[in-house]
Amino acid sequence: MKLTSGWIGGSFSLGTAIAVRAWMKTLRFQISYYDPSHDPVNASYSTPGIYIFWHEYIPFMFYLRGHNDVAMLLSQHRDAETLARATRFVGFGTIRGSTSRGGITALRKMFRQGKSMNLTMTPDGPRGPRRELAAGCVYLASRLQLPLIPLGLGYDRPWRIQRAWDQFAVPRPGSRARAIMGPGIRIPAKADRDDLETYRRQVEVVLNQLTVAAEQWAETGQAVGQPFVAARAPRILPWMRDPSDDGPTGLR
Repeated sequence: MKLTSGWIGGSFSLGTAIAVRAWMKTLRFQISYYDPSHDPVNASYSTPGIYIFWHEYIPFMFYLRGHNDVAMLLSQHRDAETLARATRFVGFGTIRGSTSRGGITALRKMFRQGKSMNLTMTPDGPRGPRRELAAGCVYLASRLQLPLIPLGLGYDRPWRIQRAWDQFAVPRPGSRARAIMGPGIRIPAKADRDDLETYRRQVEVVLNQLTVAAEQWAETGQAVGQPFVAARAPRILPWMRDPSDDGPTGLR
């Protein structure tokens, strides 16, 4: 019996969402901004954007930014169905597709949704190479005229799944988790293929720099020079709200 079918699949996905939330809730989160107005949880938030981060850190965003009008691009592969359902349970919209399967359909959906809500994607997913940025996010930012918002994410000395193509990061319970939300990057609307490739390389460099900085910050606990803002966790479903739940521990 397949876990992706019917009520069994839905129950398994909900269980996955609850388990991830419980695990991630033990972490000590801090976020640093170049521009707080790019984060939809802040009062100064002004315009939608396309948030990009590396695939190995999916649980980080999965935990922190649900119920904020964000749609996530996920693979059409059958194995991604559980993740897609779990993602919806924690308050994300989902768009199914990738560069190899359903890519054109997914881009069309992102064009439509990008006019009214935030988008997020892992530009090295779903199959890699690890930390190499595919051009899709740059093309989308150009045509939608939305800023690319790079997110550097890191845990303190996480366990790594070495056989996974992305060396998926599993945070140690109770450890530090750090995020750096980089500056908005605008791509010209009329950028041609050569221009897009130039921007692709530049964005890849920025995202890798932010990721390394976030990982070093998480490991050492030393500040990176930007203002700190507490990261608050979303509820899984409106009726699962715990009145005593004030978000992750260790915020300041």
